[in-house]
Amino acid sequence: MTRTALFASLAATLGLASAAHAAPPTFVPLPVASVPIAAGAIVPAGSAIFFVSGIPGDAKAGNTEAQTLDSLTKLGKVLKSQGFDYKDVVNAKVYLVADPATGKMDFLGMNTAFKTFFGTAAQPIKPSRVTVQVAGLASPGSLVEIELTAAK
Repeated sequence: MTRTALFASLAATLGLASAAHAAPPTFVPLPVASVPIAAGAIVPAGSAIFFVSGIPGDAKAGNTEAQTLDSLTKLGKVLKSQGFDYKDVVNAKVYLVADPATGKMDFLGMNTAFKTFFGTAAQPIKPSRVTVQVAGLASPGSLVEIELTAAK
């Protein structure tokens, strides 16, 4: 028996589904419909899971909102390169630096940009998300860095 056949037999015996046959993720909605995130996401066994490293917004893009648009646009290209899309995103981690002009993180600006990618008429999926303020990012001048987890 070949190694591939052995693994396929073992997977069948254990009841493991292949990624091609896995059910789609289930999203647990928040009670507030206007928020572009889910309370949580359940990824079924057999799903292909893609962990996308954090990508900062380009400091030259401008404020937090513009940098969030930049970061999510770049993340979309990484997702697409592996056959995924924003609709496959189950979790987002957002790291915000205080805007030097105000001394506070611009959560509203980040969320405004985030809403253009998630929870829209064209792309209604809302991933689970955490947003935290950090002292700084590895990319000088960046106000936001986002990492994603996608599954299908």
